[in-house]
Amino acid sequence: MPSRKKTTMFASAFLTCICSFVMICVVLATQHWMSSEVRFSQANSSVTVSLTYGLFTGTCEQLVDVGLHVSEMTFQVADKLSNTKTKSIITAIIVILVLGLLSSLLSSGFTCTNAVSNPYQTFLGPIGVYTWNSLCGIFVLICMILFPVNVEGNGLSIELAHGCISSSQTHIRSAHTYGYSYWIMLLIILLNIASIIIIYFYDHARYSKKKEQERPIENAPKDVILF
Repeated sequence: MPSRKKTTMFASAFLTCICSFVMICVVLATQHWMSSEVRFSQANSSVTVSLTYGLFTGTCEQLVDVGLHVSEMTFQVADKLSNTKTKSIITAIIVILVLGLLSSLLSSGFTCTNAVSNPYQTFLGPIGVYTWNSLCGIFVLICMILFPVNVEGNGLSIELAHGCISSSQTHIRSAHTYGYSYWIMLLIILLNIASIIIIYFYDHARYSKKKEQERPIENAPKDVILF
């Protein structure tokens, strides 16, 4: 059976890993990644399209300067994308987040195993926790980089707004606000870092104690050594 200290440390890391797993599920399931207002010009007036969307679904509504308001409409993100690059990046983000989800699940399993037992394999110990938490954090960080690149560089919001209006109009300007679904990924990274720090402190304390036990003669009095 593991010591009380080991159980406590790995149980704490298990909680952070489970929270990370749940947060990734929330990120995938919710559509509050981005809120955008995209303005288009037409012959006698201008149209403002308000968008709120995530990786799978979104909503949009139109407001014409003359006072006409079009009711909110729900759309599938993939159906509105005709640009191969924007669609590929959205797909890549989904795949990478799923990989992060699996990494977080494996890390949860490793920390739970170490909290209740002493596995013999080295990789099932702290090394495995370091590996899976690091991979999860890296995957999420890549998604945090790819999504703004898709919005700012590839005009993701503009393309989705074009799909919501019936006629072809000229884009004037747009404003973007990142939603809580996006910023939750920062929390996921922090949770993975917290898991690594918790296990590092346990592993470092165990290593120091092991070294002290391996060299007891260095701490013995000189007269005992001479005897």
